[in-house]
Amino acid sequence: MNNYLSIKRKKKLDHSVKDVWDLISTPSYLELVHPFCKSNTTESWSGVGSKDTLVYLNNLTFIREITAWDEMKGYELTIGRENGRKSKVAWKIYSENNQTMLSIEIFTHGLKYWPGLFYLFPYLFIINPKLKNYLSSVLGGIDYYLNEKTPVPKNYFGSHRWFS
Repeated sequence: MNNYLSIKRKKKLDHSVKDVWDLISTPSYLELVHPFCKSNTTESWSGVGSKDTLVYLNNLTFIREITAWDEMKGYELTIGRENGRKSKVAWKIYSENNQTMLSIEIFTHGLKYWPGLFYLFPYLFIINPKLKNYLSSVLGGIDYYLNEKTPVPKNYFGSHRWFS
């Protein structure tokens, strides 16, 4: 995943690794946990090569394709417009101080093509904070669903300029 800038968020979940894995490895689970998800249609779902379509509340449509799958530990995927550039995303479940942790790390594609240090300003002041907010909302939605056993309400943690 070289040549990408990454943004990562993690969250402690008061649930077992198995409970978290069972949720995030279920087809179309984003419809249950993602506060900016309008729909999550699964084309195929069986480990590496799995593919689904995520439609955000603002109708932005991204294709996700699983590139690595490690039972009970997480997976990696690419996400982006069907014929556009793709970002890489790593979902990881692990223990930290006897607590179940879930992390999501986005390896952005967007600015790696910019010359020199021109990418720093937009990355530091626009992309990084927006994606940190986005990841916190997604992780919060997973926590909400695991606790409440009901789908997270749309925009539950506030709207997002890029996805709502």
